Amino acid sequence: MLSALANGETTLADVLNADDTRVMRDALSKLGVQSSQRAAALHVNGCGGYFPVREASLFLGNAGTAFRSLTAALAFSGGCYQLDGVARMRERPIGNLVDALKVLGARIRYSGTPGFPPLIIEPADRLSSDRVSIRADVSSQFLSGLVMTAPLIAPDHGLRINVEGTVISEPYVELTIALMRRFGVVVTRELNQYVVPRAKYRSPGHLVVEGDASSASYFLALGAIASGPVRVEGVGMDSVQGDVRFADALTDMGARIELSGTYIAARGPVDARLRAIDADCNHIPDAAMTLAMVALFADAPSTLRNIGSWRVKETDRISAMATELRKVGALVDEGPDWIRITPPERFREVTIDTYDDHRIAMCFSLVAAGGVPVHIRNPQCVTKTFPDYFDRLVELVR
Repeated sequence: MLSALANGETTLADVLNADDTRVMRDALSKLGVQSSQRAAALHVNGCGGYFPVREASLFLGNAGTAFRSLTAALAFSGGCYQLDGVARMRERPIGNLVDALKVLGARIRYSGTPGFPPLIIEPADRLSSDRVSIRADVSSQFLSGLVMTAPLIAPDHGLRINVEGTVISEPYVELTIALMRRFGVVVTRELNQYVVPRAKYRSPGHLVVEGDASSASYFLALGAIASGPVRVEGVGMDSVQGDVRFADALTDMGARIELSGTYIAARGPVDARLRAIDADCNHIPDAAMTLAMVALFADAPSTLRNIGSWRVKETDRISAMATELRKVGALVDEGPDWIRITPPERFREVTIDTYDDHRIAMCFSLVAAGGVPVHIRNPQCVTKTFPDYFDRLVELVR
């Protein structure tokens, strides 16, 4: 997205080739942004903040990041756009972002249920305010999308974005701001306000995409559960990704963790079971799902808190996880934003329903470390973010 909005060509090395990134690339192509894959790099010709195509219908699958950020970016692009996705996307809220954009003067209509996709975006005359409030307690993507668009629409003295309430998954917002800095835009924060200057994005020329800490969590968990060691390259303690804190949670459970700037390694405790944990997971919402799997191997019940965002992800993850964990033999209690897992006395051979959710498929593969076969329905759902996950897993367990 930032490469597309910037002036100049950006070369992106190590870009993930998965459903979510293809959805974004296809959408940007329909909007007139040219890109090409050469060798191991993606070359993106930026449009300088203005999409060449002013009328388009975009199908964004179940890619929440693409849907939310494009909604913000297109709101003041001077064109007519329709944004839609799969049935589950039509159940994922977007009202907080749309409300904030409307305060700024955007013309956005719901073509279905108010507060949810699909959306119709029409040309907006001009920015109607130099400040706006937004809630980000349902998804940090609302705030990230607004902040990314702000430099292109801000008045000369900047745009002030006030955050109401708590920001869920705040590290993702900080990651967005860090990347914006790489593209020449410096966002400042004053307590619960973000101040965004009027500016043009400038290509950094070449940018290496860091390894995904959320995807790393499955292999680190396996190292902690099955003695290990397992070492994951490409992401380390210097990362600004929130999910690197998954390593801290494993340490709290007694796993032995080795950290460097470029890798994380995990192995199980010495002569002991993993310890139960009571954790606030606001900063690691995706990796918290993996933590639920590690909890199956702990010495007592574990509680994961502040995971309300699970309810509005690819599926209602709290409900889905509770259902599938019970199949394994665990006792599970759940609330609006928490789940409590009592390890099974004995693991059961199980067939896991994935709800077309990539993270459920990857998480429950780890149950096999309990010494029972695990059958995963619809395993191809992992193509959303990690197409060769099971191939990589097999390399570790042969």
